[in-house]
Amino acid sequence: MIEAERAFFMRVLKLVVILVILILAGLAGYAYFGDMTSDPREMRTPVELDLGAPVPALPAEAAAGTAPATAPAATATATASTDAGQDDLD
Repeated sequence: MIEAERAFFMRVLKLVVILVILILAGLAGYAYFGDMTSDPREMRTPVELDLGAPVPALPAEAAAGTAPATAPAATATATASTDAGQDDLD
């Protein structure tokens, strides 16, 4: 009787091992042959350059007659950074 039970459990164990091997082979086949590619999307991210860099000196002819052009840009950058939100990621 013990020999018959042992043979039964060995057959069940053999079946489980075969099923595990088939499942792993199926998973590997799905990963290799399955359509797992994503649709390409265009993503644009604004980039700010020269952050924290010192303001370059103005040429002599520009300094004499006009206001520096870098002051409004610095104000605009500070305003834009405080308004950053979820819409900036779109």
